[in-house]
Amino acid sequence: MTVLGYLANGLVFSSIIVLGSIGLSLVYSIADFANFAHGDTMTIGAYTALVTFGAIGGLGGAVLGLPFGFFVALVVGIAAAAVVAVVTERLIYEPLEIDSIGLLITSIGIAFVYRALIQIRFGSDFTRFDIQPLRPIESLVPFGIRVTLHDVAIVVSAVILVVGLHVLLQYTDLGRKMRAMADNPDLARVSGIRTKRVKLWTWVIGAGLAGAGGVFLGLFNQLSPRMGFNLLLVIFAAVILGGIGSVYGAMAGGFLIGMINQLTPFFSDVVEALPIWPGWLARLLESLVSIEYANAIAFVIMVAVLLVRPNGIAGEGAT
Repeated sequence: MTVLGYLANGLVFSSIIVLGSIGLSLVYSIADFANFAHGDTMTIGAYTALVTFGAIGGLGGAVLGLPFGFFVALVVGIAAAAVVAVVTERLIYEPLEIDSIGLLITSIGIAFVYRALIQIRFGSDFTRFDIQPLRPIESLVPFGIRVTLHDVAIVVSAVILVVGLHVLLQYTDLGRKMRAMADNPDLARVSGIRTKRVKLWTWVIGAGLAGAGGVFLGLFNQLSPRMGFNLLLVIFAAVILGGIGSVYGAMAGGFLIGMINQLTPFFSDVVEALPIWPGWLARLLESLVSIEYANAIAFVIMVAVLLVRPNGIAGEGAT
């Protein structure tokens, strides 16, 4: 595969990471704690869409190679993730009068509960959406790019969701209130902003984007009860790299981390082609940049960036 092929795969994977990163950053900036159940919220969205699509089928017609029923299932998955997150917030997080560290630890327990319930219902085996795989787009194959219309649908859908969030944050009354709470929650409260309502919408939007990311992750790869958990540290790396509390920083961090993750095999091919001597050094470098260490390489680059810019790409606190 050429570098263009790896970049194309990176763009698709980055689209998924960006959706997860935005949701996590939103909740952190307004609810003021790192939600470790965020990855399993993605899993809830994916499996809800799986069940919905299995029940309604294609419904006739297709968009970008995907049955219309898949997009209906996507909306249901987004809604289910949002509902579960809001119920959890109201029944568990809100009544607990503890600090952000206590909420973080609580969210770890919630993540285990989510995952166990999914595993009880669906088992631990991998599964896929009942959608016919497509051949790569023929006009792109000569350039070494082997993506399908399904991959294009993931990117286009993610762009639509991100642009919609941008419009909401910048041009709506709710968006202005969310940005005010992210900057100074106490000042927002004394200014008359109904902070509980804003926090509720934050959970809805953040979990909804996570649910969408989970559905696309299942389409891009496959579904398993651990799919969101396995991606959680990568999402945290993207949020930290972009700047904790910054939605736009999370977008940038998610794009970079996703690209690095998918470009790792290309780095491995480059190292293998270089005439490095002695042989033990070549073998060491080849093993370090193998696909098994893709996430580790992303974290190393994250640390290197933070050593130069401790607050991340977009700084801290700006939504």
